[in-house]
Amino acid sequence: MNEVPALAAAIRREVGKAVVGQDATVELLLVALLAGGHILLEGPPGTAKTLIAHSFARATGLGFGRIQFTPDLLPGDIIGANLFNFQTSTFTLTRGPIFCDLLLADEINRTPPKTQAALLEAMQERTVTIDGDTLSLGARFTVVATQNPIEQQGVYPLPEAQLDRFLFKHLVDYPSAEEERRIIAAHGSRQSVMTPDDWGIEPALDADTIAAAVDAVAGVRLADEVIDYIASLIRGTREVADLDSGASPRAGAMLAGAARARAAIEERDFVIPDDVKALAPALLRHRLILSPAAEIDGRAIEDVVAGIIDTIEVPR
Repeated sequence: MNEVPALAAAIRREVGKAVVGQDATVELLLVALLAGGHILLEGPPGTAKTLIAHSFARATGLGFGRIQFTPDLLPGDIIGANLFNFQTSTFTLTRGPIFCDLLLADEINRTPPKTQAALLEAMQERTVTIDGDTLSLGARFTVVATQNPIEQQGVYPLPEAQLDRFLFKHLVDYPSAEEERRIIAAHGSRQSVMTPDDWGIEPALDADTIAAAVDAVAGVRLADEVIDYIASLIRGTREVADLDSGASPRAGAMLAGAARARAAIEERDFVIPDDVKALAPALLRHRLILSPAAEIDGRAIEDVVAGIIDTIEVPR
């Protein structure tokens, strides 16, 4: 268990060579990696979403892939296809960019639902099916998707079934005044886009180390009282008048796994309610649907989630 906090610190240090601030984003990426989940980053352009994902992949030693989602992108452009080779008169498998360890799905809401759905099997099963053949993407396959909340023209909202596959939806905000000054000082003199290699980011771990850390997280104790607390929190989302749709049982299982990962990062071999409370907003905000009355009243999902957390009794 002692190796998990050290690995987390090493990853933060390497990512920090290129990324100024965004500690909460890196923290959720760490939890997602150790819990085997995917993450959706939503924020305005220029807030380092792409740089964070690329730097995190480099720091963790994961193979990085990127897909720029556009309206004309087809499912085959993502997963690949069997193409006919006229020289050999045979079909040859051409693998798409999804075959990597950490996939940056950039501006995922710019592509139609049919293409978005190409990620469903990959995110749930970590496999893809091409012409009836099922191909593995590897145990560490992770999707980091981004979307821009500002532009509403030419975008396709993600369906609920796909949103539910994301462990977290994290809102990437603008930096503080001091962080923005540091960003300008560090990046303002660059004439071209810098890569993680240019910033000197080195892999802080390898595949075997990640596997050992994941095994350590699985051994974190989850007391019955904390299980009851998670269940009450999830069920509470289905009993609020402001919500038309609450969280699924899958959300509860995911929250338990994420809380284990956070506990390990915090140097504990047991989960406490604070782990659950810290992760609940990012885990729930994309799984809940406001009622029409709540939308008319201008209620925000974050406020509803905070209200639910406040009403659920915390175990001692």
